[in-house]
Amino acid sequence: MTKLPASIEETESLLAGQDYLVDRTLATTVFLALRLGRRMERLQCYEGLDAASAVYEWNYLRQMIDIRLAEAAGAIDRTALAKDVFSAPYLIKRPLLRALEPDATGAPVLLIDELDRADEPFEAYLLEILSDFQITIPEIGRIAAPTPPIVIITSNRTREIHDALKRRCFYHWVDYPDAERERAILRTKVPRIGEVLSRQVVSFVQELRKRDLFKLPGIAETLDWANALIELDAVELEPGAVDGTLGMLLKYQDDILRMRQGEAALLLEEVRNAVRSEGAKAAQAARGARAPGAA
Repeated sequence: MTKLPASIEETESLLAGQDYLVDRTLATTVFLALRLGRRMERLQCYEGLDAASAVYEWNYLRQMIDIRLAEAAGAIDRTALAKDVFSAPYLIKRPLLRALEPDATGAPVLLIDELDRADEPFEAYLLEILSDFQITIPEIGRIAAPTPPIVIITSNRTREIHDALKRRCFYHWVDYPDAERERAILRTKVPRIGEVLSRQVVSFVQELRKRDLFKLPGIAETLDWANALIELDAVELEPGAVDGTLGMLLKYQDDILRMRQGEAALLLEEVRNAVRSEGAKAAQAARGARAPGAA
């Protein structure tokens, strides 16, 4: 078993070793989750998610087979048989139920991923479970967590999560990175990219995020765009390459059309001038540092 990190700094280092760069606050959250929990259960949310997929369901096929076998063997005590097939061995446990079970290593970490994709009725049902950390199965009875799991809920804000749920959370907002961190991520994930192209790509994306667009490009779009430009043998941004690859950054046609109607060209010129200016200043500073008698 991998040894858990002993500090926030070690957590940052371990994540960086897996090419995942985090800021201090997120590293703190991860460190505390690892220290306070052990086993992790993950529930991926989606539209139409229900209790059978999130909590439990009965293994109907196994129940039917065992009923047929009992009938074939002449064991027709229906009351005992019904009680037997609705017992724990026939229960298919889903993430929410598994997260309530005791564990020798301590309370598990329950990750409820992209809750905003689930329907509002399921969110209300989830709130009820997380309020008491217990579930009642009619055929078995109440199952309660001896120690409540550490619950991490993520949302991409495709819809707003109810205030009743947010009030019970320690809130952490993962914002877009600043230019320096985004360049560091780009260097880590796309090591083939040159310095000039890296700076231009990040500057272009950072400026795009200041526009009033339907969907702003995230880190994933930055990486996809950079990889696409490299495949086109780009060493710096050119109008044709930008125009032809806007679909890697923007995911709504209205946004793409708006940028192609002149905004992309103006933005590209601003970015190229800014990067050239930065490069000239860096070169001048380097020459000054190498000059005789320089401090």
